[in-house]
Amino acid sequence: MSEAVSAISSIRSQVTEAEWQVRQDLAAADRIIAHYGWDDMVFTHLSARVPGPDEHFLLNPFGFLFNEVTASNLIKVDLDGNIMLDNGYTVNAAGFTIHSAVHMSREDAHAVMHVHTDSGVAVSSTKEGFLPLNQHAMFVYHDLAYHDWEGVALNLDERERLVADLGDRHLMILRNHGTLALGRSVASCFLRLYYLERACQIQVNALAAGSPNLPNKQAINMMQNTFSNPDVWEGLASSAWPAIRRQADRLDPGYGD
Repeated sequence: MSEAVSAISSIRSQVTEAEWQVRQDLAAADRIIAHYGWDDMVFTHLSARVPGPDEHFLLNPFGFLFNEVTASNLIKVDLDGNIMLDNGYTVNAAGFTIHSAVHMSREDAHAVMHVHTDSGVAVSSTKEGFLPLNQHAMFVYHDLAYHDWEGVALNLDERERLVADLGDRHLMILRNHGTLALGRSVASCFLRLYYLERACQIQVNALAAGSPNLPNKQAINMMQNTFSNPDVWEGLASSAWPAIRRQADRLDPGYGD
């Protein structure tokens, strides 16, 4: 047995089947985010809560590109930042600040994703912020919070302010920084992030093309009434996620190891 295969086997033998499934889902999300061009070298991060009574969550290993993340090299940490299963890697300190803040305060945050895309950062850097300009935006506009930039998130004291700003929303614009999403599953978290990022890209393109044309309030309210229900997102995600996993498999099935 090769050293790499032995390491994978060792990690898998130390976790439950439920945790292994979450690891595979999170690694697949990393790979798809890289495929979409939403990654930022090694400097952004995704996380998922480990099933079970312990308050542990998984983070991508610092120093790895998103297309290098696998189920076995994800880092398991507790809410104090202690590594609970040592696989030789460590976590991004700023990533731990952001993700631990959400996981410790939101029981429904089974997955959290944070990226620095060109369009997301562009929208986060404008006074107007995110606008209800298009259908993609309508899925998420009502569920969006804002948090002012305080510098690189290395100060654990920032967690309290980030959580207060997030409230009960599932999406956040980190001003002058990027975007963040959470969900009851990796699948629904990814889907929320997808709609937010697509809407940001469309907004940047639309404003470059001309004056914005905002939809009527009745249409905006109708979308809010429909998509404020988390069960709707879980239903949509259950349809989309198998296709996303198939795409990850076609790109490189090694993410699941």
